[in-house]
Amino acid sequence: MSSTEYKNSLVGKNREQLEYHVREILRLLGEDVDREGLLETPARVTRMYEEIFAGYDADLRDVLGVTFDERHEELVIIKDIVYYSQCEHHMAPFFGKIHIGYVPSGKVAGLSKFARLVDAVTRKLQVQERITSEIADILEDVLKPHGVMVVVEGEHLCMCSRGVKKYGSKTITSGVRGSFRTDSTLRSEFLSLLK
Repeated sequence: MSSTEYKNSLVGKNREQLEYHVREILRLLGEDVDREGLLETPARVTRMYEEIFAGYDADLRDVLGVTFDERHEELVIIKDIVYYSQCEHHMAPFFGKIHIGYVPSGKVAGLSKFARLVDAVTRKLQVQERITSEIADILEDVLKPHGVMVVVEGEHLCMCSRGVKKYGSKTITSGVRGSFRTDSTLRSEFLSLLK
């Protein structure tokens, strides 16, 4: 990201306020905010926020970019797209893999655009259920495919490292649209190809 893009980003516009509040949180935790190891922490945290919350600056409809006319109307799967997000309830990280399947109806998008869409949706405060629905809805809206299915696997640190502390537990959600909803054979084919 260029310096101009950073200044125009949501975090860039609010940089001074974010740094001030990070410093205040450290102070309220009992830290000496003037000690050497913490002097640059507010700026580092703000730069980290720019990266992990970049989804707030994304226009989800534009992420898929240019679509291409193709006559291919068979199942397309993009699987194992790694994502990192932040739980909106505890601001704790969660991460995992997203698998996308769709049956084009004349339009396809470049394969890297699916990873960009995942990043745009997940790089903000989120819940896994919303991630699943947003990705499925955007793909349905922009590509107008015969069907879309999205499966999201997630490991949530708000459940693993605090509270019940169940390390290694995973949450799996799915979003089903169009022909995937009505065609159990198509759903089964998609799920079997994920293994």
